Parts: sequence; structure tokens; C-alpha cells
Amino acid sequence: MKLGLSRACLYSSCCASIFSSSMPSLTTIKPKIPLFLRQPAYSVTSSDLQKWHGWAKNLVSSVGSSFVESDNGPDSTLLCRELNWLLEDSLENRSSSCFAFSACKYDTIDGIENIMLRISLDDLYQLWKQRIEERRPFQYIVGCEHWRDLVLSVQEGVLIPRPETELIVDLVSDAVSSNEELGQGLWADLGTGSGAVAIGISKILRIYGRVIATDLSPVAVSVAMFNVQRYGLQHVIEVRQGSWFEPLEDVEGQLVGIVSNPPYIPSDNISGLQAEVGRHEPRLALDGGASGMDYLLHLCNGAAAILKPGGFFAFETNGEKQCKFLVDYMQNQIAGSFCNLNIVSDFAGIQRFVTGFLQGPLSLERKCPELKSPARSLTEPQTFAGQNFDIEGGGHPEGPEQGKVTFHGNRVSPRRKSVEGHGLSKEP
Repeated sequence: MKLGLSRACLYSSCCASIFSSSMPSLTTIKPKIPLFLRQPAYSVTSSDLQKWHGWAKNLVSSVGSSFVESDNGPDSTLLCRELNWLLEDSLENRSSSCFAFSACKYDTIDGIENIMLRISLDDLYQLWKQRIEERRPFQYIVGCEHWRDLVLSVQEGVLIPRPETELIVDLVSDAVSSNEELGQGLWADLGTGSGAVAIGISKILRIYGRVIATDLSPVAVSVAMFNVQRYGLQHVIEVRQGSWFEPLEDVEGQLVGIVSNPPYIPSDNISGLQAEVGRHEPRLALDGGASGMDYLLHLCNGAAAILKPGGFFAFETNGEKQCKFLVDYMQNQIAGSFCNLNIVSDFAGIQRFVTGFLQGPLSLERKCPELKSPARSLTEPQTFAGQNFDIEGGGHPEGPEQGKVTFHGNRVSPRRKSVEGHGLSKEP
């Protein structure tokens, strides 16, 4: 039975009162502005830009398949795509072809065509050298990642959101569609990173539910707040700094749902990751302890206390072994706490997520929702920073590659190239 308007308003009122309560002060770190949002303040000649582009392509050609052979990194084809995306984000006119410089918007000074860029030419040289020579992740180079229908700010110190994590939002959507009360309560995204999952969930909850996004890293908190504000979701999402459940003490037992993509890579496996991941992404967001299970078990133990009866949870894992271990732990070590436990596979068919409900009235006599359309993604234009940026029109739709994951973001990152879909090692 659907809830009446008065009850829906009551849910929103309760959530709003929680949001207005005093919270610990956040460590203030100014986030970096993504390249495509910067002002076009640099003028270069078309010939100089073409010279840079030729130099950058030669650098890519020198890579060949060496990155693939060393650690399953990006090949020259993917690096060429990234080069074009870097140029696209740098140009004042983002819709212009990366090769048709004559089509770009330019001013004429003394008969020389000048193209406006959002970054200096010297910086372009430096950034592309970092991409090739240091294996710096492309997302850190341009300062953003395309994820679902979002373009999220990311920078060093913040985990780059992976395509398979998009499924958490779909799992929440299916749970909410099956139970209206789940869509009108308070949710938490633990270890939010860039805020990707929290923002995705908030678009499902719309005006009725609320989300608290937590992270221990002050850099991640700053970036998540930037992304939340850029999408105008301050009234729906509150970002709190702290470790796991610690920032949620004031809402213990009041959450209708929790989600998390915690660190789950075994410590000894970190050194074998792609260079883009192991060298550059925060170990705090990767290292799950000796077995990779430290934080997943902590989440299971805390979920029983933090959720309301009937509350939903969805946790991402490293694969089949961790999924089965987690389900066995909840069924036997903390027996009676959870019901409707389910293992869900990612786009590549790897068992990736564990979902379930806290025992209680909201979960009685119901079946676990089936994931009917994991590729769902909105494409409505988003307005932020005074700009109207059409996500669909400004993206890079690439068809699925043979034997690879079907990509649902607009860009294919180096990590999306691997069979696992994230460049992180699959559990042995």
C-alpha cells in the first residue's frame, strides 16, 4: 500500500531535522576545478596546438602494447582516445573536432589564428608527459570522470569511481521501487569518495529521502561536497567526515538503507595492480587488509545496529570468494540479523555485490528485487557553474569491445579496459 502524502512529509521532516542538527566541523580543503569547467584564458596559435598534438601522438606510439604487457594497462588505441578527450576538455568550444582546428572558435591577431584554451600549452605538454611517463590516471589529468549520467570531479586522494559500482544505484532503485518506505527515509553511503553513489541514490529518492555521505579522507569529503553542490543536491545529501559508522552515531537505528564500496583488495595484491591504480590512487581506498575483508566485516557488524528493522544494504566486494564468505558470515556468525541475502553479478558476470535486509517488518514476505535493467542511465542536461552541459551530447559513446565489459559511462577509462572492469585485481 502506498504511503499517503502526510506520511511522506513526515519522513522528509524527520530527515530534515537530522540534517539541521549540529555536526562536527569538516577539515577544509579546496577542491581542484575540473578542466572542462575552467575559464578559457589561454590563447595559442593553431599551428602550436597542432605541433603539441603531433608530439603527444608520437609519445603514444612509443608505448605500443608495453603497458598492456606489463600490468594490463592501457594500449595505444585507448591512449589516443584519451588524448582526444584531453584536447576536447581543453578547448573553449568543446563540441569541436579534435582534429579540425579550423572549426574551433578563435580570434585573429595580426593574421594568426588563435585558439582559446582552458589550460596553458606548457601545462598540456606537462600533463601528457605525466600520463605516459608516470602513468598518472587520465581522470586525474582532466579532473573528472564520466559515471552514469554524471560528470564527477576527481583528484589525487580520491578513488576514481568504477563502472561496476554504478550497479549499486540500480540495486537501490529496485529496492525502493518494491517498497515505498525505503524511498522516503534516511540512507547512508559509507566511504563515499567522490560522492558518486550518494548522488546517484539521491536522484532516485528525489524530494522525499535523504542521504548522509561519509568518508575519513578530508580530500574525499571536499571533492564530494563540490560534486554535491555542483548538482544542486545540498538539500538531499549531507557530507560528513569520519570513519565508517562514527559520523552516524546521532542516527543509529534510523537508517532505511546503507551502501558501501569499501577497500577490499588484499594488502599483498596492491603492488600487482595497474600502475595507474597502485601508484596513484589512495591506498586508504584500496587496501582491505590481509584478506581484503577487514572493512566488509566491519560493515556487516555495524549494519545491524545502524539500520531500522527492514532496512536494506548493498556492499561491493572483490569477487565470488568475498561474496560467499560475507553471506556465510551473516548467516552463521551473526545469524538472525539479516534476511533475503543475495549475491549480484556485475557487468562482466563476476559476483560483485551482496545485498539483503535487516530482519524486521519492512522485509517480511517479500522477495529480493531482481536487477532487470543494469544499464539504466539518465541523459538529461545538467546545469552547474552557470553552464548548461549536455552530458549525452558532450560524451564519448563507445560501443562494447569484443570480450570486454559493456561500458555504461561516456568515457572508457584505463580501468574499464580490463575484464574485471576496474583495473583492480580479481581475488585469486
